[in-house]
Amino acid sequence: MGPTVLIIDDEIKIRNLLARILELEGFVVLQAQNANEGLKMLAQHEVLVVVSDVKLPDANGVELVKKIKSLKSFVEVINLTAYGTIADGVLAIKNGAFDYLTKGDDNDKIIPLVYKAIAKAELQLRVYELEGKVSNKYSFKTILGNSKAIKEAISLAEKVAVTDTTVLLLGETGTGKEVFAQAIHYESQRKNKPFVALNCSGFSAELLESELFGYKAGAFTGANKDKKGLLEEANGGTLFLDEIGEMNLDLQAKLLRVLENQSFIKVGATTTNQVNVRILAATNRNLKAQADEGHFRLDLYYRLSVFVIPLPALRERKADIPMLATFYLKEFANKVNRPALKMDEKLIDALTKHSWKGNVRELKNVMERLVILANGDTLEASQLPYEFFADGPIANALDLQSVEKLHIQKVLAHARGNKTETARLLNIGLTTLYRKLEEYKIAD
Repeated sequence: MGPTVLIIDDEIKIRNLLARILELEGFVVLQAQNANEGLKMLAQHEVLVVVSDVKLPDANGVELVKKIKSLKSFVEVINLTAYGTIADGVLAIKNGAFDYLTKGDDNDKIIPLVYKAIAKAELQLRVYELEGKVSNKYSFKTILGNSKAIKEAISLAEKVAVTDTTVLLLGETGTGKEVFAQAIHYESQRKNKPFVALNCSGFSAELLESELFGYKAGAFTGANKDKKGLLEEANGGTLFLDEIGEMNLDLQAKLLRVLENQSFIKVGATTTNQVNVRILAATNRNLKAQADEGHFRLDLYYRLSVFVIPLPALRERKADIPMLATFYLKEFANKVNRPALKMDEKLIDALTKHSWKGNVRELKNVMERLVILANGDTLEASQLPYEFFADGPIANALDLQSVEKLHIQKVLAHARGNKTETARLLNIGLTTLYRKLEEYKIAD
Protein backbone atom coordinates (compact mmCIF):
# COMPACT_ATOMS: atom_id res chain seq x y z
CA MET A 1 0.00 0.00 0.00
CA GLY A 2 1.16 3.49 -0.86
CA PRO A 3 1.22 6.66 1.26
CA THR A 4 -2.08 8.05 2.57
CA VAL A 5 -3.63 11.23 1.18
CA LEU A 6 -6.61 12.96 2.80
CA ILE A 7 -9.04 14.96 0.62
CA ILE A 8 -11.19 17.59 2.37
CA ASP A 9 -13.92 19.02 0.14
CA ASP A 10 -17.67 19.48 0.57
CA GLU A 11 -18.34 18.69 -3.12
CA ILE A 12 -18.67 14.91 -3.38
CA LYS A 13 -18.07 14.80 -7.13
CA ILE A 14 -14.74 16.60 -6.81
CA ARG A 15 -13.73 14.38 -3.88
CA ASN A 16 -14.54 11.20 -5.81
CA LEU A 17 -12.75 12.42 -8.95
CA LEU A 18 -9.58 13.34 -7.03
CA ALA A 19 -9.75 10.10 -5.07
CA ARG A 20 -10.00 8.05 -8.26
CA ILE A 21 -7.02 9.85 -9.84
CA LEU A 22 -4.87 9.36 -6.72
CA GLU A 23 -5.91 5.74 -6.18
CA LEU A 24 -4.84 4.90 -9.74
CA GLU A 25 -1.37 6.13 -8.73
CA GLY A 26 -1.35 3.70 -5.81
CA PHE A 27 -2.12 6.14 -2.99
CA VAL A 28 -4.44 5.28 -0.11
CA VAL A 29 -7.14 7.97 -0.14
CA LEU A 30 -9.36 9.16 2.72
CA GLN A 31 -12.26 11.57 2.20
CA ALA A 32 -13.81 14.20 4.50
CA GLN A 33 -16.65 16.61 3.69
CA ASN A 34 -15.63 19.32 6.16
CA ALA A 35 -12.73 20.58 8.28
CA ASN A 36 -13.91 19.03 11.54
CA GLU A 37 -14.26 15.58 9.97
CA GLY A 38 -10.90 16.00 8.25
CA LEU A 39 -9.07 16.87 11.49
CA LYS A 40 -10.54 13.77 13.18
CA MET A 41 -9.32 11.57 10.31
CA LEU A 42 -5.91 13.22 10.47
CA ALA A 43 -5.62 12.35 14.16
CA GLN A 44 -6.66 8.73 13.59
CA HIS A 45 -4.68 7.85 10.45
CA GLU A 46 -1.09 8.09 9.21
CA VAL A 47 -1.70 10.79 6.63
CA LEU A 48 1.23 12.42 4.82
CA VAL A 49 -0.56 14.85 2.48
CA VAL A 50 -3.85 16.75 2.76
CA VAL A 51 -5.58 18.15 -0.34
CA SER A 52 -8.08 20.69 0.98
CA ASP A 53 -10.62 23.02 -0.61
CA VAL A 54 -10.30 26.63 0.52
CA LYS A 55 -14.03 27.20 0.92
CA LEU A 56 -15.36 24.67 3.44
CA PRO A 57 -18.70 24.70 5.32
CA ASP A 58 -17.07 25.04 8.73
CA ALA A 59 -13.68 26.62 8.04
CA ASN A 60 -11.43 28.52 5.69
CA GLY A 61 -9.03 26.05 4.06
CA VAL A 62 -6.18 28.57 4.18
CA GLU A 63 -6.57 28.95 7.94
CA LEU A 64 -7.06 25.19 8.28
CA VAL A 65 -3.43 24.75 7.24
CA LYS A 66 -2.32 26.13 10.62
CA LYS A 67 -4.46 23.62 12.53
CA ILE A 68 -3.19 20.72 10.43
CA LYS A 69 0.43 21.77 10.99
CA SER A 70 -0.10 22.17 14.74
CA LEU A 71 -1.59 18.68 14.91
CA LYS A 72 1.06 16.98 12.74
CA SER A 73 3.86 19.30 11.65
CA PHE A 74 5.27 16.87 9.07
CA VAL A 75 2.02 16.70 7.03
CA GLU A 76 2.02 18.72 3.79
CA VAL A 77 -1.11 20.59 2.67
CA ILE A 78 -2.18 21.49 -0.87
CA ASN A 79 -4.97 24.08 -1.07
CA LEU A 80 -7.50 23.98 -3.95
CA THR A 81 -9.90 26.80 -4.77
CA ALA A 82 -12.45 27.65 -7.48
CA TYR A 83 -11.66 31.36 -7.22
CA GLY A 84 -7.98 31.82 -6.53
CA THR A 85 -6.50 35.12 -5.42
CA ILE A 86 -2.89 36.14 -5.02
CA ALA A 87 -3.55 37.24 -1.44
CA ASP A 88 -5.00 33.85 -0.48
CA GLY A 89 -2.14 32.06 -2.19
CA VAL A 90 0.46 34.10 -0.31
CA LEU A 91 -1.34 33.55 3.02
CA ALA A 92 -1.65 29.80 2.38
CA ILE A 93 2.10 29.46 1.81
CA LYS A 94 2.80 31.68 4.82
CA ASN A 95 0.62 29.40 6.96
CA GLY A 96 2.68 26.41 5.86
CA ALA A 97 0.84 25.09 2.77
CA PHE A 98 2.93 23.15 0.27
CA ASP A 99 1.12 24.76 -2.68
CA TYR A 100 -2.04 26.58 -3.74
CA LEU A 101 -3.91 25.62 -6.93
CA THR A 102 -6.97 26.92 -8.78
CA LYS A 103 -9.51 24.22 -9.66
CA GLY A 104 -9.56 23.51 -13.39
CA ASP A 105 -5.82 24.18 -13.67
CA ASP A 106 -4.97 21.29 -11.40
CA ASN A 107 -5.67 18.25 -13.58
CA ASP A 108 -2.11 18.02 -14.97
CA LYS A 109 -0.44 19.44 -11.86
CA ILE A 110 -2.01 17.55 -8.97
CA ILE A 111 -0.26 14.17 -9.38
CA PRO A 112 3.34 15.46 -9.67
CA LEU A 113 2.57 17.95 -6.89
CA VAL A 114 1.32 15.20 -4.56
CA TYR A 115 4.45 13.15 -5.28
CA LYS A 116 6.65 16.11 -4.35
CA ALA A 117 4.60 16.77 -1.21
CA ILE A 118 4.85 13.08 -0.22
CA ALA A 119 8.64 13.14 -0.62
CA LYS A 120 8.94 16.21 1.61
CA ALA A 121 6.48 14.82 4.18
CA GLU A 122 8.35 11.49 4.39
CA LEU A 123 11.62 13.31 5.05
CA GLN A 124 9.97 15.49 7.70
CA LEU A 125 8.38 12.43 9.29
CA ARG A 126 11.79 10.77 9.69
CA VAL A 127 13.14 13.93 11.33
CA TYR A 128 10.03 14.14 13.53
CA GLU A 129 10.45 10.53 14.67
CA LEU A 130 14.16 11.01 15.30
CA GLU A 131 13.49 14.10 17.40
CA GLY A 132 10.90 12.12 19.34
CA LYS A 133 13.43 9.38 20.11
CA VAL A 134 16.01 11.93 21.23
CA SER A 135 13.47 13.71 23.44
CA ASN A 136 12.46 10.40 25.05
CA LYS A 137 16.10 9.44 25.60
CA TYR A 138 16.84 12.68 27.44
CA SER A 139 13.56 13.20 29.30
CA PHE A 140 13.22 13.37 33.09
CA LYS A 141 11.58 9.93 32.93
CA THR A 142 14.99 8.41 32.18
CA ILE A 143 16.52 9.73 35.42
CA LEU A 144 16.34 6.77 37.79
CA GLY A 145 15.67 6.99 41.50
CA ASN A 146 12.89 7.04 44.07
CA SER A 147 14.77 8.72 46.91
CA LYS A 148 13.53 12.04 48.26
CA ALA A 149 16.77 13.80 47.27
CA ILE A 150 16.64 12.90 43.57
CA LYS A 151 12.88 13.47 43.33
CA GLU A 152 13.29 16.99 44.71
CA ALA A 153 16.01 17.72 42.13
CA ILE A 154 13.82 16.39 39.29
CA SER A 155 10.84 18.42 40.51
CA LEU A 156 12.88 21.65 40.48
CA ALA A 157 14.27 20.87 37.02
CA GLU A 158 10.81 20.14 35.58
CA LYS A 159 9.48 23.47 36.85
CA VAL A 160 12.31 25.53 35.36
CA ALA A 161 12.56 23.56 32.09
CA VAL A 162 9.54 25.25 30.51
CA THR A 163 11.02 28.72 31.11
CA ASP A 164 14.04 30.40 29.52
CA THR A 165 15.68 30.99 32.91
CA THR A 166 19.42 30.46 33.35
CA VAL A 167 20.07 27.42 35.57
CA LEU A 168 23.08 26.51 37.73
CA LEU A 169 23.46 22.80 38.50
CA LEU A 170 25.54 22.06 41.61
CA GLY A 171 26.93 18.66 42.40
CA GLU A 172 29.97 16.45 42.69
CA THR A 173 31.58 14.88 39.64
CA GLY A 174 29.47 12.01 38.32
CA THR A 175 26.13 13.12 39.81
CA GLY A 176 24.53 13.55 36.39
CA LYS A 177 24.73 17.30 35.80
CA GLU A 178 24.84 16.93 32.01
CA VAL A 179 21.97 14.41 32.11
CA PHE A 180 19.86 17.00 33.94
CA ALA A 181 20.93 19.73 31.51
CA GLN A 182 19.87 17.60 28.52
CA ALA A 183 16.53 16.80 30.15
CA ILE A 184 15.90 20.50 30.83
CA HIS A 185 16.64 21.31 27.18
CA TYR A 186 14.49 18.54 25.70
CA GLU A 187 11.57 19.41 27.97
CA SER A 188 11.78 23.09 26.96
CA GLN A 189 10.41 25.13 24.05
CA ARG A 190 13.91 24.91 22.53
CA LYS A 191 13.88 21.10 22.21
CA ASN A 192 13.93 21.19 18.40
CA LYS A 193 16.99 23.45 18.39
CA PRO A 194 20.60 22.46 19.20
CA PHE A 195 21.85 21.35 22.61
CA VAL A 196 25.58 22.13 22.76
CA ALA A 197 27.79 21.11 25.70
CA LEU A 198 31.21 22.53 26.55
CA ASN A 199 33.46 21.38 29.39
CA CYS A 200 35.32 24.49 30.49
CA SER A 201 38.05 22.47 32.25
CA GLY A 202 39.15 20.78 29.02
CA PHE A 203 40.68 23.83 27.32
CA SER A 204 43.30 26.50 27.90
CA ALA A 205 41.97 30.05 28.37
CA GLU A 206 42.77 31.06 24.76
CA LEU A 207 41.35 27.90 23.22
CA LEU A 208 38.22 28.08 25.37
CA GLU A 209 37.55 31.61 24.11
CA SER A 210 37.92 30.48 20.47
CA GLU A 211 35.64 27.48 21.05
CA LEU A 212 33.00 29.56 22.77
CA PHE A 213 32.95 32.69 20.59
CA GLY A 214 34.60 31.55 17.36
CA TYR A 215 37.16 33.66 15.46
CA LYS A 216 37.79 35.60 12.28
CA ALA A 217 40.34 34.53 9.68
CA GLY A 218 43.75 35.96 10.56
CA ALA A 219 42.94 36.41 14.25
CA PHE A 220 46.00 34.32 15.15
CA THR A 221 48.49 31.98 13.53
CA GLY A 222 46.65 29.08 11.95
CA ALA A 223 43.30 30.89 11.74
CA ASN A 224 42.98 30.50 7.97
CA LYS A 225 39.22 30.97 7.80
CA ASP A 226 36.30 32.17 9.90
CA LYS A 227 35.13 29.69 12.54
CA LYS A 228 31.76 29.53 14.22
CA GLY A 229 31.85 29.40 17.99
CA LEU A 230 29.62 27.17 20.09
CA LEU A 231 27.40 30.14 20.93
CA GLU A 232 26.50 30.38 17.24
CA GLU A 233 26.13 26.61 16.96
CA ALA A 234 23.66 26.70 19.85
CA ASN A 235 21.68 29.65 18.44
CA GLY A 236 17.99 29.14 19.17
CA GLY A 237 18.81 26.31 21.54
CA THR A 238 20.77 25.67 24.72
CA LEU A 239 24.46 26.00 25.62
CA PHE A 240 25.57 23.90 28.60
CA LEU A 241 28.77 25.10 30.28
CA ASP A 242 30.10 22.32 32.48
CA GLU A 243 32.74 23.06 35.15
CA ILE A 244 32.05 26.79 34.81
CA GLY A 245 34.26 27.42 37.86
CA GLU A 246 37.33 26.66 35.72
CA MET A 247 36.71 29.65 33.40
CA ASN A 248 39.20 32.52 33.79
CA LEU A 249 38.11 35.97 34.89
CA ASP A 250 38.61 37.70 31.51
CA LEU A 251 36.41 35.16 29.75
CA GLN A 252 33.86 35.40 32.55
CA ALA A 253 33.40 39.10 31.71
CA LYS A 254 32.64 38.22 28.08
CA LEU A 255 30.19 35.49 29.12
CA LEU A 256 28.45 38.01 31.37
CA ARG A 257 27.77 40.14 28.30
CA VAL A 258 26.12 37.18 26.59
CA LEU A 259 23.86 36.64 29.59
CA GLU A 260 22.97 40.33 29.78
CA ASN A 261 22.20 41.12 26.14
CA GLN A 262 22.77 37.96 24.08
CA SER A 263 25.69 39.51 22.19
CA PHE A 264 29.39 38.73 21.79
CA ILE A 265 32.42 39.59 19.65
CA LYS A 266 34.42 36.89 17.89
CA VAL A 267 38.16 36.64 18.47
CA GLY A 268 39.82 39.03 16.00
CA ALA A 269 36.53 40.73 15.07
CA THR A 270 35.26 44.27 15.68
CA THR A 271 31.55 43.77 15.03
CA THR A 272 29.00 42.37 17.47
CA ASN A 273 27.10 39.13 16.91
CA GLN A 274 23.60 38.56 18.29
CA VAL A 275 22.34 35.15 19.40
CA ASN A 276 19.32 33.67 21.12
CA VAL A 277 20.74 31.10 23.53
CA ARG A 278 19.70 29.72 26.88
CA ILE A 279 22.64 29.15 29.23
CA LEU A 280 22.79 26.20 31.61
CA ALA A 281 25.90 25.93 33.78
CA ALA A 282 27.29 23.35 36.18
CA THR A 283 30.07 23.10 38.71
CA ASN A 284 31.36 20.90 41.52
CA ARG A 285 32.85 23.95 43.23
CA ASN A 286 31.45 26.48 45.70
CA LEU A 287 31.15 29.42 43.30
CA LYS A 288 29.99 31.83 46.00
CA ALA A 289 33.10 31.09 48.07
CA GLN A 290 35.26 31.47 44.96
CA ALA A 291 33.60 34.80 44.23
CA ASP A 292 34.17 36.02 47.79
CA GLU A 293 37.86 35.12 47.40
CA GLY A 294 38.10 36.97 44.07
CA HIS A 295 38.50 33.86 41.91
CA PHE A 296 35.08 34.16 40.27
CA ARG A 297 33.12 37.24 39.24
CA LEU A 298 30.37 37.93 41.76
CA ASP A 299 28.14 39.57 39.13
CA LEU A 300 28.45 36.49 36.90
CA TYR A 301 27.68 34.23 39.86
CA TYR A 302 24.42 36.11 40.49
CA ARG A 303 23.55 35.92 36.78
CA LEU A 304 24.18 32.18 36.66
CA SER A 305 22.46 31.37 39.95
CA VAL A 306 19.04 32.74 39.07
CA PHE A 307 17.77 29.19 39.59
CA VAL A 308 20.00 26.69 41.42
CA ILE A 309 19.45 22.93 41.42
CA PRO A 310 21.59 20.93 43.88
CA LEU A 311 22.16 17.35 42.72
CA PRO A 312 22.63 14.77 45.50
CA ALA A 313 25.71 12.58 45.74
CA LEU A 314 25.05 8.85 45.38
CA ARG A 315 25.92 8.25 49.04
CA GLU A 316 23.04 10.61 49.89
CA ARG A 317 20.56 8.43 47.99
CA LYS A 318 21.68 4.91 48.91
CA ALA A 319 18.14 3.57 48.50
CA ASP A 320 18.50 4.15 44.74
CA ILE A 321 21.72 2.10 44.39
CA PRO A 322 20.11 -1.36 43.86
CA MET A 323 17.81 0.09 41.17
CA LEU A 324 20.68 1.85 39.39
CA ALA A 325 22.94 -1.21 39.62
CA THR A 326 20.20 -3.44 38.16
CA PHE A 327 19.61 -0.99 35.31
CA TYR A 328 23.30 -0.85 34.33
CA LEU A 329 23.60 -4.61 34.78
CA LYS A 330 20.91 -5.15 32.13
CA GLU A 331 22.32 -2.44 29.87
CA PHE A 332 25.85 -3.87 29.78
CA ALA A 333 24.68 -7.48 29.58
CA ASN A 334 22.68 -6.59 26.47
CA LYS A 335 25.62 -4.71 25.02
CA VAL A 336 27.91 -7.79 25.17
CA ASN A 337 25.09 -10.25 24.35
CA ARG A 338 25.20 -11.90 27.76
CA PRO A 339 22.15 -13.78 29.08
CA ALA A 340 20.27 -12.26 31.99
CA LEU A 341 22.52 -11.71 35.01
CA LYS A 342 21.61 -11.20 38.65
CA MET A 343 23.43 -10.05 41.79
CA ASP A 344 23.79 -11.96 45.04
CA GLU A 345 22.85 -10.31 48.33
CA LYS A 346 26.46 -9.74 49.41
CA LEU A 347 27.16 -7.81 46.23
CA ILE A 348 24.06 -5.63 46.63
CA ASP A 349 25.04 -5.01 50.25
CA ALA A 350 28.61 -4.08 49.24
CA LEU A 351 27.37 -1.70 46.55
CA THR A 352 24.93 -0.05 48.95
CA LYS A 353 27.55 0.49 51.66
CA HIS A 354 30.20 1.87 49.31
CA SER A 355 31.06 5.60 49.60
CA TRP A 356 30.90 6.19 45.79
CA LYS A 357 33.27 9.14 45.51
CA GLY A 358 32.76 8.99 41.74
CA ASN A 359 28.97 8.82 42.19
CA VAL A 360 26.74 7.35 39.43
CA ARG A 361 29.60 7.41 36.92
CA GLU A 362 31.70 5.19 39.23
CA LEU A 363 28.77 2.81 39.77
CA LYS A 364 28.28 2.54 36.02
CA ASN A 365 31.96 1.68 35.50
CA VAL A 366 31.89 -0.95 38.26
CA MET A 367 28.82 -2.64 36.78
CA GLU A 368 30.36 -2.72 33.31
CA ARG A 369 33.48 -4.39 34.70
CA LEU A 370 31.44 -6.94 36.65
CA VAL A 371 29.51 -7.92 33.52
CA ILE A 372 32.73 -8.40 31.55
CA LEU A 373 34.27 -10.59 34.29
CA ALA A 374 31.10 -12.59 35.05
CA ASN A 375 31.66 -16.37 35.05
CA GLY A 376 28.10 -17.56 35.63
CA ASP A 377 24.67 -16.00 35.74
CA THR A 378 25.14 -14.52 39.24
CA LEU A 379 27.52 -11.68 40.09
CA GLU A 380 29.22 -11.93 43.48
CA ALA A 381 30.86 -9.44 45.81
CA SER A 382 34.13 -11.35 45.44
CA GLN A 383 34.30 -10.20 41.81
CA LEU A 384 34.59 -6.55 42.79
CA PRO A 385 38.00 -4.96 42.03
CA TYR A 386 40.55 -4.26 44.76
CA GLU A 387 40.29 -0.52 44.31
CA PHE A 388 36.61 -0.74 45.20
CA PHE A 389 37.60 -1.31 48.85
CA ALA A 390 40.25 1.39 49.07
CA ASP A 391 37.80 3.91 50.56
CA GLY A 392 37.04 2.03 53.76
CA PRO A 393 37.46 -1.16 55.79
CA ILE A 394 37.02 -4.30 53.74
CA ALA A 395 35.14 -5.83 56.66
CA ASN A 396 32.29 -3.46 55.93
CA ALA A 397 31.77 -5.02 52.51
CA LEU A 398 33.14 -8.57 52.51
CA ASP A 399 33.80 -11.39 54.92
CA LEU A 400 37.26 -12.99 55.18
CA GLN A 401 36.41 -15.90 52.86
CA SER A 402 35.26 -13.54 50.12
CA VAL A 403 38.46 -11.52 50.40
CA GLU A 404 40.56 -14.70 50.17
CA LYS A 405 38.59 -15.90 47.11
CA LEU A 406 39.03 -12.54 45.42
CA HIS A 407 42.79 -12.56 46.10
CA ILE A 408 43.21 -16.08 44.69
CA GLN A 409 41.28 -15.11 41.55
CA LYS A 410 43.50 -12.08 40.98
CA VAL A 411 46.74 -13.99 41.46
CA LEU A 412 45.51 -16.84 39.26
CA ALA A 413 44.70 -14.34 36.54
CA HIS A 414 48.12 -12.71 36.96
CA ALA A 415 49.77 -16.12 36.54
CA ARG A 416 47.66 -16.73 33.41
CA GLY A 417 46.06 -19.80 34.96
CA ASN A 418 49.37 -21.47 35.90
CA LYS A 419 48.50 -23.11 39.23
CA THR A 420 52.10 -23.92 40.19
CA GLU A 421 53.07 -20.28 39.74
CA THR A 422 49.90 -19.18 41.55
CA ALA A 423 50.72 -21.39 44.57
CA ARG A 424 54.28 -20.00 44.61
CA LEU A 425 53.07 -16.39 44.55
CA LEU A 426 50.52 -17.09 47.27
CA ASN A 427 53.21 -18.92 49.29
CA ILE A 428 50.98 -21.98 49.79
CA GLY A 429 51.23 -25.59 48.73
CA LEU A 430 49.82 -26.71 45.37
CA THR A 431 47.46 -29.15 47.16
CA THR A 432 46.16 -26.31 49.33
CA LEU A 433 45.56 -24.20 46.23
CA TYR A 434 43.56 -27.00 44.53
CA ARG A 435 41.48 -27.44 47.68
CA LYS A 436 40.69 -23.73 47.84
CA LEU A 437 39.87 -23.59 44.13
CA GLU A 438 37.34 -26.35 44.67
CA GLU A 439 36.05 -24.86 47.91
CA TYR A 440 35.46 -21.42 46.34
CA LYS A 441 34.32 -22.90 43.01
CA ILE A 442 36.92 -20.88 41.11
CA ALA A 443 37.06 -21.84 37.43
CA ASP A 444 40.30 -21.77 35.41
